[in-house]
Amino acid sequence: MTAHSSTAGPAAADAEDRLPPPRPAYDLPTWKEITHLLLNLPVTLFGFCYVMSVLLTGITMTLTVIGFPLLALGLMGSRQLGRLERARARALLGVRIEEPSPLPLGRTKGLLDKLWLMLKDPVGWRTALYDVIRMPWGVLTFTVTLVSLFVLWPVLPFLARVMANVDRALVRALLSPSDELERRIAELESDRGVVVDTAAADLRRIERDLHDGAQARLVNLA
Repeated sequence: MTAHSSTAGPAAADAEDRLPPPRPAYDLPTWKEITHLLLNLPVTLFGFCYVMSVLLTGITMTLTVIGFPLLALGLMGSRQLGRLERARARALLGVRIEEPSPLPLGRTKGLLDKLWLMLKDPVGWRTALYDVIRMPWGVLTFTVTLVSLFVLWPVLPFLARVMANVDRALVRALLSPSDELERRIAELESDRGVVVDTAAADLRRIERDLHDGAQARLVNLA
């Protein structure tokens, strides 16, 4: 036992003193982060132009009747932009974010009710805010990443990780669904559907009872 321990001791010490094996600084996650940062400029420009052209035009035209449908459709498009951004974050940054619940337009009766539901969509408004806030950040990250590829490439992996972490925080803060709000909306929609179905069944039963009972009494009376 003593000889074995004395033999294992130097071996363990040599293993601790041995340097870790070299690994590439530009590994696959780093290249994904760099790709995400380089895509920030075109994606951010498209989102910002969409918000300024469609949503701002809709808000300005709300003084007329046309403005409200235009704004509602613009928010639906903004919701789709958020879906694309979440997919990009999942593919390049490894951020796993659940998709928000779809708007229950099929369970809403009346054109005005559907329009109001689209206008107060928090997912569309948060995505629009995300596109506006990210405009200067997208320009900054694209410029720093592009310049660092040629000038500061030894420290680019560290810069990319810091900037990518900021992007992760923005995606989680503005594009993540509100769990409590989503759960509450789902519960209310489910409860409302149950109440409506139960009330309709009760009305049909009462109508059938009244019809059958009255008809039987009239037959007996005759």
